[in-house]
Amino acid sequence: MTLPSDAAEAAHQGEELQAAHEKWDTLPRWQQTGIIALAAVEVVLTTRAAVDLFRRPRGEVRGPKTLWFLGFAIQPFGPIAYLALGRRRR
Repeated sequence: MTLPSDAAEAAHQGEELQAAHEKWDTLPRWQQTGIIALAAVEVVLTTRAAVDLFRRPRGEVRGPKTLWFLGFAIQPFGPIAYLALGRRRR
């Protein structure tokens, strides 16, 4: 019996999710905690940088705002670079 492509894709994604869950379970608790903590820091940094860039006038930003927003996709370096180098003093 052949499954339609959407059903086959969903089944494949389910298998991948199960494999990822099993890998996560094999990590020691300290590694799981570290990953969660670093992910939280990354979310906070990116949010802080994005809000600052959105609210800051164009004249107080070094370089085009659009490029800084695109740079946020390079985690965690984009938000850190913006917060350290992309802002002019008020």
